[in-house]
Amino acid sequence: MFQPEREALPVPELRALQLSQLQRMVERQHERVPAYRDKFRAAGVAPGDLRALDDLARFPFTYKADLRDGYPLGLSCVPRGELRRIHASSGTSGKPTVVAYDEHDLEVFGEVVARSLYAAGARPGMVFHNAYGYGLFTGGLGTHGGAARLGLCTVPVSGGGTERQVQLIEDLQPEVIACTPSYALVLAEALARRGLGPDDLSLRYAVLGAEPWAEKTRAEVEAALGVKATNIYGLSEIIGPGVSNEDHAEQRGSYLWEDHFYPEIVHPQTGEVLPEGELGVLVLSSMTRTALPILRYWTGDITRLLPGGNATGRTMRRMDGIQGRSDDLIILRGVNVYPTQLEAVLVTLGQVSPHYQVVLTRTGLMDDLTLRIEADGDHPALRLEIERQIKVLVGVSVRCELCEAGSLPRSEGGKLRRVTDLRGER
Repeated sequence: MFQPEREALPVPELRALQLSQLQRMVERQHERVPAYRDKFRAAGVAPGDLRALDDLARFPFTYKADLRDGYPLGLSCVPRGELRRIHASSGTSGKPTVVAYDEHDLEVFGEVVARSLYAAGARPGMVFHNAYGYGLFTGGLGTHGGAARLGLCTVPVSGGGTERQVQLIEDLQPEVIACTPSYALVLAEALARRGLGPDDLSLRYAVLGAEPWAEKTRAEVEAALGVKATNIYGLSEIIGPGVSNEDHAEQRGSYLWEDHFYPEIVHPQTGEVLPEGELGVLVLSSMTRTALPILRYWTGDITRLLPGGNATGRTMRRMDGIQGRSDDLIILRGVNVYPTQLEAVLVTLGQVSPHYQVVLTRTGLMDDLTLRIEADGDHPALRLEIERQIKVLVGVSVRCELCEAGSLPRSEGGKLRRVTDLRGER
């Protein structure tokens, strides 16, 4: 553990700490942010109503739309002169989501990312190949700050430029790499074209995130690069990467750094808080941020809190892998389908590549889903088996199309879009 005195805090002390931090947070929001005062008034609550952790369920959610409505800095709790960094989303679906950090927030950011990298296997003195994008996206600078806190030597290569990335990996001999899982596979293919396999590489650990990925992808990355791959989770509205991370020795659920981020799992339709172990939408409160504390943020990510203990000695809870997004839900002929459900079926079939694409079309009034998968040649029996498995396990009929290896879109360092929806086109 990077900070055992915090990561292994006795549970009663951790819960007391969370309550006191949440109480300070809602007081601060009520005092300094008019939008939160209005939300509290509309919900019929006041800061003094938060007397126990269970009382949090009475308080309103914060949505991405709230940040857009407050664009650019309407939810900030500090004067502009105290801000030290701004990050923002691309704004492709409207105004960008702007998030602000003061000096304290940047310290928290570095701390939680350092914990995450340590859990992933990184140790002081290692070389860290950082292929997350630098700039307004939180990934590159966020992981960079945590690497500095941990004491790594960072190669800030950012995203894209695959041939340059391969050359730097070959020349600088990094032990740790961070990127999206889809881009890790792109790098593995480029290294293989140079005749470099896992035995030729210095890499030992891969910190993968920014998009959902399955165990099949983990197995492919680990085999191709010779690494232990762990999932790092985060989102800019809460802080960026480093909200949680798997332990490399365990690889079973990502530890939520609960002394900074309070997690809830809620029903996607009703918002009711669900028991531990049940799937629902992850809701997070950034308890210790001072410039932009966010209360009960509706992440849209579908997951669960894993029940049971662990072998690491940490007392903080683990979240399962992201099963999908509440806003990525595909309703196909009345059946709810998440792309990751389709990917889970492919995990059981070792003959297919981890590269796939979901294409939605409409014939008359009927929606159709084509699952395009890379494979080595056309195998009618394999196509039929994939279609059968999806029908049995997911409950929908789909058409499977096997494509030539290398023909489907690849990531260039950013998030890879898996779903193409053509239902609105003729």
